[in-house]
Parts: sequence; structure tokens; C-alpha cells
Amino acid sequence: MTDALAELKPTSGRNEALGRLFVLELSGGRIHSMSPDGSSRKVIVADCHLPDGIAVDIEAGHIYWTNMGVPNLNDGSIERADLDGSNRKVIIPQGITFTPKQLHLEKRSAKLYWCDREGMRVMRANLDGTNVETLVKTGESDADRRDAAKWCVGITVDPERGQIYWTQKGADNSGLGRIFRAGIDIPNGEDAASRTDIEVWLDNLPEPIDLELDLKGRVIYWTDRGNPPLGNTVNRTSIDAPVRNGHAPEIIASDLMEGIGIALDVPGNRMFVTDLGGSLYSASLDGSEKRALLFAQGNLSGVAYVEIPSKEN
Repeated sequence: MTDALAELKPTSGRNEALGRLFVLELSGGRIHSMSPDGSSRKVIVADCHLPDGIAVDIEAGHIYWTNMGVPNLNDGSIERADLDGSNRKVIIPQGITFTPKQLHLEKRSAKLYWCDREGMRVMRANLDGTNVETLVKTGESDADRRDAAKWCVGITVDPERGQIYWTQKGADNSGLGRIFRAGIDIPNGEDAASRTDIEVWLDNLPEPIDLELDLKGRVIYWTDRGNPPLGNTVNRTSIDAPVRNGHAPEIIASDLMEGIGIALDVPGNRMFVTDLGGSLYSASLDGSEKRALLFAQGNLSGVAYVEIPSKEN
């Protein structure tokens, strides 16, 4: 057990787990660690360059996060640290990914997946930052870069079916937001810009942002930043019954202030959501019992929830 993991380990109890939230503060460039009720909050990492997406590898004792950087400067990066913020290390340096957004850790394949907004790409790499790959490429020129319909933002992975899902948000309140689906790997003989297995899985959405997948229930969740009533919401739908088969997305939470991050605690029947208004919310997976844990805390972006299993002392 790493020192960082030991710090979070419960001091007593059997067959218990200590839940922990990791929340990115975009405006302050900080990473906060706290209990699932918002208490015991502390800053574990500072001086991040506009952090947006976060993922946690609890077994290895690592947190990973994306730094968007300044959108027109191609200065995004990805970093790693221990759970307490120590041993900080850049694993994807500036110049490799343009504006990295949501980050997803796929433990089975030991890969990090992320969306690159102004880079107009879906990307992945090994957990140490090696073997960077572009899986999807929606544009290349400066003119393409100004088209928000080409911006890749949210990402999640279905390792059981071998598929990736990602969002392309579209211009503000344009109703052109989409969620796409494709295979985890590029088909043989094809490339990231012209692969033929990409499907528009949902379209005509306000501004879909971050994604989370309940693999057990086969349900996908996402935040949306568009205007009410369809935007500033949390939505969900079955990934095995898309809209074309008559199963429209279900709005399960509303009244967000530019919703961004989402994290699921499926065994605990709850989710956590952040918004640019500086709020952190918890709610049941059906959206009921929604309550604010934090509010007016700068601009909050990514959020991750983990449990650290305890061991008998």
C-alpha cells in the first residue's frame, strides 16, 4: 500500500470502504479531495493549467488529470500524482494534445482515453503516457478548429462490447450536440480521420459534455450545458436501446449552472455532478434526492469518486 493510500485508509471497521471525491477547480487550478458529503475537504494539488478531466487508479494509488491550457495555444497536457498529490509528474507534455478534456481510465487494458477539443480528436495512451494514439479525428485546419460541431469533449469506454462513446457539443445552444459510438480500435486498413465504424448514436442535443457509463445497468449518463429546459441537465438512457428504437433520453436532474463533471457510485445508488457555477451535487441515480454539497466554489469541472477498501487491522 502506498503512503497516499494509507493516508486514506479507515482506522477501524471490517468490510467497509472509505469513499473519496476528487474535484477539479478550473478557475483556481486546484484539485480538491473530500468525503462524499463534501466534508474534510483539502487541496492536494495546486498550480494546474486549467484542469478539466480526472480519473483515479485506486489500486496503483494514482490520480490523473488533464490540463486544457489556453485553447488557442496548443499547450494542453496530462499529469499524474499520488492520491495525496505527491510525486507529481507530467506524462503527456505540451504539444501532443491540444485541449484535453474529459479523461477516462480503462483498467483492463491499462489505457487512458481522453477527448481533445480544439485538437478535434479522441486519443489514448498507456498509463505512463507512452504510445499515444489518435482514434478519431474530426478535423485538422484552423477553420475546422473554429467549428464547435467538430469539438470532442466527453469520453467513456465500454470494454465489454469493445466500444468508445464521445460527445461533440456543437455551438452554444445550437441543438447540434451529438454523442458518437465506435469500436475501441480503428478497423484494419483505415485511419482516425476516415474510419467507417463511427455512428451518430444520439443527435439534436443542446450541448452534451461529460459521459459516465453504468456497465452493470447498461445505462449511459451525461451532463448538458445548453439552455433549459433540455440543457443544464443530467441525462441518461440505455446504451442497448438508442433513440431510433423509441427510447429517448431521460432528463433526471436540472437547474445546473453550466454542468460539466459527472461521477457514478453505482453500488451506492448515487451520482456526483459539478458545474461552472461552482456547485457540487449528489443525487440518486434516478436524479431524486438531489442536494448541493458545495456551492459558489469557483468553476468546478471534473469529478471522480473512488472507494478504498479497508483491511482488518
